[in-house]
Amino acid sequence: MLQVQDVDLTPNPQALKFILNEKLLTRETRNYKTSEEAQNDPLASGIFAIGGVVSVFYMDKFITIEKDPKVAWGNIQRPFVEFIKNFDKAQIPAENDVPQMSSEEETALLKKINEILDTRVRPALAGDGGGLEVMGLDGHTLKIRYQGACGSCPSSIRGTLVAIENLLRREVNSTIEVVSA
Repeated sequence: MLQVQDVDLTPNPQALKFILNEKLLTRETRNYKTSEEAQNDPLASGIFAIGGVVSVFYMDKFITIEKDPKVAWGNIQRPFVEFIKNFDKAQIPAENDVPQMSSEEETALLKKINEILDTRVRPALAGDGGGLEVMGLDGHTLKIRYQGACGSCPSSIRGTLVAIENLLRREVNSTIEVVSA
């Protein structure tokens, strides 16, 4: 049975990270900004059914919920804990097989970028209830999309973006530019 083990604050004042006792996903992340996007995911759509929820992000053993600033957490937390306790994990849509890119598609630059993001950036963002998706690389311009608590957090929108760019410039290529998609 799924249970909430802990709740962590995130840098985003409107988002909380709920740590669960069991894994939900092993390799994917799921990020929904609207209930319409979540309609084929019973876990996310059930969370959106709780009044005041404006986004849902989940991966591994946690779910990050962002709320409407006008709604108090007390109106969301109890119904969420009850929902999770009664939710059948088998209803979560199966993870997609990760397609392997051919060597022509994945450049050495993009591979190196992803290695650094996987080891140095994504774990830190996950610690704050969020994630990061690479949307593409155009020359030396990396397009990323924040997920979860990071998606609308003021510090991620500018501060973290600069930190990621500086890290990649230092470790990969001095001409890399990072932009939010």
